[in-house]
Order: sequence, then structure tokens, then C-alpha cells
Amino acid sequence: MLSSNSSENYENPCGAAVNSKSVYLVGAGRMGRAHAQAAVDLGMSLKAICDTRKEVRDNLADDFGVAKSNCFSDAQEMFDSLGGAELVIVATTADTHCELVCLAASSSSKAVLCEKPMAVSVEQCDRMIDACEKSGTALAVNHQMRFMPQYALVKKELERGELGLLASMNVVAGCFGLAMNGSHYIEAFNYLTGTWPSRVSGHFTGEPFQNPRGPRYFDQAGEFLFISENGQRLKLSIGHDQGHGMTSMYATQFGHVFVDELQGEMIVTARLLEHQSQPMTRYGMPWDRKTIAFPQADNVGPTREVMSALLQGENYPSGGNGKKIVASLAAAYASAQKSSVLVSIGSNDNSDDQVFPWA
Repeated sequence: MLSSNSSENYENPCGAAVNSKSVYLVGAGRMGRAHAQAAVDLGMSLKAICDTRKEVRDNLADDFGVAKSNCFSDAQEMFDSLGGAELVIVATTADTHCELVCLAASSSSKAVLCEKPMAVSVEQCDRMIDACEKSGTALAVNHQMRFMPQYALVKKELERGELGLLASMNVVAGCFGLAMNGSHYIEAFNYLTGTWPSRVSGHFTGEPFQNPRGPRYFDQAGEFLFISENGQRLKLSIGHDQGHGMTSMYATQFGHVFVDELQGEMIVTARLLEHQSQPMTRYGMPWDRKTIAFPQADNVGPTREVMSALLQGENYPSGGNGKKIVASLAAAYASAQKSSVLVSIGSNDNSDDQVFPWA
């Protein structure tokens, strides 16, 4: 556990002094700003900022009271100058995550929180995990779904038992990208079911679309079916011609839960208990229905919860989780390139060192 009452400098197993309660932020864009606010909300000190864009890092430094002498354009220079930190936040594009996480680990920092997707290849995920394991650095990926109300509420309804087992999670949304947002739903599926997808069928619709973060970054739209070993299913319908919304339908043995994530509304419908012994084909039995409202989530709150869990050392989305998600994305690409055949995730059907154009 990383205590907020630790001494001024912490000696980690590698022997290098680590600045207690200190946060280094690499990437000062929109998500970097959310991370900075989350860290400050937790009582930590934003000590250093690294970004190649001088104006962006200087603006953030002014807003959070960071000395200009602790603003850097190069991460290696930052670590050479300041040593390690209690927490390093990597909020850059995915193609830089591997190098930056490995740098943070080599500086003997205590923990790293990396934005998603974790990396642009499975092989890079392995390097990041290995570097952090060797240095004793805790690694989390900022997949936030377990800390957002629309998923925590669904989990609570499932745990009540009246709905029975979750059969499928069906996401119908606008064109929000397989890697950019689809990756979050793979993590949510694991949170709600306790399982990971083992097979996937993918179908791309339209052409790859450019991510606004830069001309070299692309994502995919389409239809994707992820299946776990026990048959539970995650379906993403995020076609290129779908321009609005984030909705999820959870179909269970005895009912369903409809969630309009943007509206902040959940509708729960379940068979009456006295009819639950009837077969699944009796799909029109009498039911109960209720509506639950929940607040819209922002970037700061769920990020703060992931950060807090990492610092506490429990219930955070780990580097191992991040790798499973990247492997699932890679397998979806492999399936789409093979006429949507089912592809086993983590098999030789897709190459671990294939590099993807995700931001």
C-alpha cells in the first residue's frame, strides 16, 4: 500500500530515492489536465510536467503551480534531473506509452498510471509489464468503467439475483472507435462477468477514420462479437454510419437492463420470481420494471478512483488487464481481415508484434 503518510523520501527495493507524494505528468493535453486535477484532489503534489509543446505545458504549470524549472520537453531529462516519483502519469498517445512506462520504471518510480489503449502492440504490453515487474513499479491502465455509476449500478442489479446470470452485453453507439472506446467495454465486460473474451469475430464498416489527435492515428468502426469461454457475449455495434449515443443492453436469464449512458437513465425489467422456473422460450412472462437515474460521469472523477485504487494497491485495472484488452483488439483486427471468422484471442492467428495506428 502506498500510504499518503509516508516519509519525505521512500527507498524502494532498487535502492533509489523516490519523491514522496509527488506526481510527474507526461502529456499535458485534455486527459493530462484531468489526471492533474485528480492527483491534486487526492492531496498529491504535481511536481513536474513533460510535454513537447511548450505552450501547453506552461499553461498547465501556471494553473497547477508547477515551477517552470520542473517543466520538460523530454521525459528522460525529467527523470535524470528529478529521479523517480511516487506516481508517474502517462497521458500521451498510445504509440509512446511503451517507451515512457519503461522509462518511469527504470527511474524506480513507485507507480505508473498509463492512459489507454495500453500500447499499440501486444509485444509492447509485455515489455511494459516486464519493466515494471523488474523494478517493483505498480502499473495501472486508465480503464475506468468499474468506477463509473452506470456499470457499478448494473453490477449491483446483477448481484441482487433477480435477473439471473448475464448472458450478453450489447452496446449500440455512435462511431466512437474500437480502440478508443471499445477497449473500455472489454474491461467493463470483465468487471461485470469476471471473465475475459476468448474468441472474437470482427467486421469493419467504412474506411479507417482519422483520430483528431493527429494524421497518423486511425481507428476502426464496425460490428464486433467477443465471446468468453463460458459463452457470455459482448457485442459492439459502432458502425461508421452511426452518429449518436452510447447505449447498452444487458440481457440476462430473467430480464434485461437498458442503459442510456449519455442521458443517465437505466431501465431494469425482470420476470416475477414465481415465473423464473419457466423455460427461456417463455419470453413474455409477467415482469417488474423500474427506472434508475444516475449522474453523468466526467473525466476527473473516475480517473481519481483509478488513481486512488492504484495507490492503495487494490482493485485497479492492471497492466495484465491492459494487455488482455490489447490482445482482444488485435484479434478483432485479425478476424476482420479474414472475413469475420472467429479468432482465438492470444493465438497464433494474430501476431503479437503487429503495430496498430491507435492514438
